[in-house]
Amino acid sequence: MSGSPTFSVEFFPPKDEAGESRLWEALAAFADCPPDFASVTYGAGGSSRDRTIRITSAITTRTGIPTIAHLTCVGSTKTELENILQQYSESGIKSILALRGDPQGGPQADWISTPNGFDHADELVSLGVQKGFEVGVAAFPDGHPSSKGNFKRDIAVLLEKERRGASFATTQFFFEVDRYFDLVQSLKLAGSKLAVYPGILPITNIAQLNRMSQLSGTPLPTHVQERILKHDSDPKRLREAGIEIAVEICQELLNHGVPGLHFYTMNSAISTKEIVKRISLK
Repeated sequence: MSGSPTFSVEFFPPKDEAGESRLWEALAAFADCPPDFASVTYGAGGSSRDRTIRITSAITTRTGIPTIAHLTCVGSTKTELENILQQYSESGIKSILALRGDPQGGPQADWISTPNGFDHADELVSLGVQKGFEVGVAAFPDGHPSSKGNFKRDIAVLLEKERRGASFATTQFFFEVDRYFDLVQSLKLAGSKLAVYPGILPITNIAQLNRMSQLSGTPLPTHVQERILKHDSDPKRLREAGIEIAVEICQELLNHGVPGLHFYTMNSAISTKEIVKRISLK
């Protein structure tokens, strides 16, 4: 996790064989501009979790791209989490992103504890560090959904995770660059040395964007809505508008010396590759 600026991508575990094929196609498309690292989100419980572990383990083996495995506290005992970390270690994965994870009802629903499990991501950070992993965490420029606007609490939580051994953070996607810089500056003023990688979501689907925005608590600025809503019925122009918005955000971030850019690809390489090309990141 050194060097600046890095280029990284995030994928979610596919639900079926067709989705898995599309994921490998997307990864293959990055062959001419390989990411510095990739991360894979985590499905808790059952086949979803098993697929996550298998796909995450296979990415580094098949592509050589260093992989960060997401891991959440949802629905797992400490023993189960230790077993998953062991599987990751045996697969050559050296980094994890430690997350509390969302309750079944979504980020703002009441948390349901798992007997003999963890209730907070900082406990998972400690376990990951204890097991020899480099550990990253999530950060929220627009505030964590469960903190209900208490930005100081969000900063305190991040500082505690850093105290327990976390060395980097990737942020939720955002559209107001000042929010990212406010977060980073607040951490620095508190003595933090966390590398905070800004998360970028290339807009390709308005319904999907609205759903993700509501779940994450990320507001959609009026100027962004105005640029995309007129293309709701034209996927090609919508993708181009999304690329243009992302390029502007990325350029401003790079101009201020961010450690890297982390792209939420939604398992497609098209928009991310074009953005990376336009900002000369690779």
